Amino acid sequence: MTPIKTLLVLGLITGLAMYSVPTRAQADSTQVIKITASKFHFTPDHITLEKGQPVTLQLTSSDRVHGFMIRALKIDTDIKPGKVTEVTVTPQAAGTFTAICDHYCGLGHGNMKMKVVVEEASANAETAKALSASNTLSK
Repeated sequence: MTPIKTLLVLGLITGLAMYSVPTRAQADSTQVIKITASKFHFTPDHITLEKGQPVTLQLTSSDRVHGFMIRALKIDTDIKPGKVTEVTVTPQAAGTFTAICDHYCGLGHGNMKMKVVVEEASANAETAKALSASNTLSK
């Protein structure tokens, strides 16, 4: 085999190998928060998220079907007992929002709420991003 053909074959094999390796960078960087619904409350009853950072909510129910709705974050899903419902969201606005159960679950249903605080990106995270960007540009 000629040297050019050998290089082409090696390049093709390397390219195929790189293409077939799954990319997990996004999944590894996504925060996971577990939330359990049971009659009249969510556990935990409040969470804090960071604006612009993806987070996966793993929702479970310990007793019956509940709903989980945060209108401002465009989340509206059912939580079924014995199953994990995953919702990934990247909050785009800072503020304090309320998650509610939107499936009637008994007399205390109206009080089944959870506070969700979305904060601006922390100063340390912003500094790290700026340093990373300047290092990339200087190379």
